Amino acid sequence: MKIAFKTLGCRLNQYETDALAHMFRESGYEVSQNENGADAVIINTCTVTNQSNQKSRNIISRAIRANGNATTVVTGCMAVSHREQLLEKFPNIVIIDNNNKSALFHRVDSLLRTGSIQLAGIDHDLFSYHSFTEMFHTRSLVKIQDGCDNFCTYCIIPFVRGRAVSCPVEVVLNNVREVIQKGAKEIVITGVNISRYHNSGVTFSHLIEKILNLDGDFRLRISSVEPDRLDNRLFALINHPRLAPHLHLCLQSGSDKVLSQMKRMYTVGNFLTIVEKIRTINPLFNFTTDVIVGFPNETNDDFNQSLSIARQVGFGHIHIFKYSVRHGTRAQQMTNHIPEKVKTERSRQLHELAAQLTAAYRQPFDNTEQRILVERFKNGVAQGYNDYYVPMQFATDNPQRNRFATVKACVKEFEKE
Repeated sequence: MKIAFKTLGCRLNQYETDALAHMFRESGYEVSQNENGADAVIINTCTVTNQSNQKSRNIISRAIRANGNATTVVTGCMAVSHREQLLEKFPNIVIIDNNNKSALFHRVDSLLRTGSIQLAGIDHDLFSYHSFTEMFHTRSLVKIQDGCDNFCTYCIIPFVRGRAVSCPVEVVLNNVREVIQKGAKEIVITGVNISRYHNSGVTFSHLIEKILNLDGDFRLRISSVEPDRLDNRLFALINHPRLAPHLHLCLQSGSDKVLSQMKRMYTVGNFLTIVEKIRTINPLFNFTTDVIVGFPNETNDDFNQSLSIARQVGFGHIHIFKYSVRHGTRAQQMTNHIPEKVKTERSRQLHELAAQLTAAYRQPFDNTEQRILVERFKNGVAQGYNDYYVPMQFATDNPQRNRFATVKACVKEFEKE
């Protein structure tokens, strides 16, 4: 039988999709991202913005139109936040929420084989995923944490992912060991709020240190992280040869006033201190970030402060969101919501600046010798990312993926997996 996967949203969703797809493949299923001819289509949704909701609905509609005979399974954050609306619009779908996502294989396998969901004897929790490598992504993601206790005023994630919980230390380390043994060359640490990791007295920076001390030929990349729990122990690891010199450090706004209204746990000064400490150790260190434009009460001056901080840091990439009202959040009740036209114009200006900053950051790497993890090969050209998460390519007659190559390469943006 064939299972098709469609995934929206964050790296945590990508990790969970890859882990589930691995379980189906190991049990003899054909696994694909193409729903044509599939017996079941599994859609892992996102609800972080209104646009995410619309994309999720569109993918569900397309999957049903393309293959109406398939069992359509909807999971992920929108399956929690909009369960009733989804069932009203798509009455024949099967919904599996985030708390039960790790048991999705057993549920769907039982449904396809017997016509009913049977879970007797199945023990699962938020971390009950098998280790894997080489599924839909070259890089191997490892989940260390789920949920969030911050309750930022704009964010729906604590309501759809639950409170913060950390994976046991030895489970994390065993997962990393297993993917290294299976051939993983780049391991990406992921979760909802990974800097808040804490288990059995082990904090986030201590866990990173333990992973870096494992045996094997690999590099470790830290995915999206909040600025409020990074400490000197982590800074001391910045030049470790296995730690990728790149952090996706979430800014959200360059205005302290807006950060306070968002209930973020840091100031612009705190953020810049982290950048300064790390760039003192490695001046080329790549900082990428998220920025929300058009948050309620954001003035032109507030927005200009975001532009100013972006220039000061010189981000390698900025992921830009126009503020979306999330039902049930405190920001929904705020006054002075920004007109859509203003949000669109601010987004345009920031996108323009972000493109300039990205080009400026990447330029020193162009036509230089770099260590690149090869992710794809086409027409004699290999493509992948260097240690600093700069996309690069080089000519080669060796089409092997998932290998490190230290070569002279040029900067080249390519379609991400």
